[in-house]
Amino acid sequence: MSRVAVVSVPVTDQDRAAAFYSSYLGFDVIDDTPMGPTMRWVQLGSGDELTTLTLTTWFDNMPAGSMSGLVIHVEDADATRAKMVADGVECSELDDQPWGRYFMAKDPDGNGLVIAKTTPRASRPT
Repeated sequence: MSRVAVVSVPVTDQDRAAAFYSSYLGFDVIDDTPMGPTMRWVQLGSGDELTTLTLTTWFDNMPAGSMSGLVIHVEDADATRAKMVADGVECSELDDQPWGRYFMAKDPDGNGLVIAKTTPRASRPT
């Protein structure tokens, strides 16, 4: 394996989820393609990152809100958290770890996110 290409995020409303990930976390919709008469492939990306998200509604064994622990890198964890809290999104307090400064929150469907200004491996204390 050389990399993870797409992470599936289970949601109920793809448009609402896309707005959340765009507004707070800097993602852009890079693909929105019909998949048959009732489904859409909604894929989000950020800059030139190789890993993207797809907002899924079709996996029976992966209901909306069932994902936990997705770590999303942001350039400023403090500012991101402040914006989310100001808009009424429930967030944990900020914390510092060797791997980054982070807080936890949930997307509109309850998927658990770790939102962090991550520290590059070469810069971490050993």
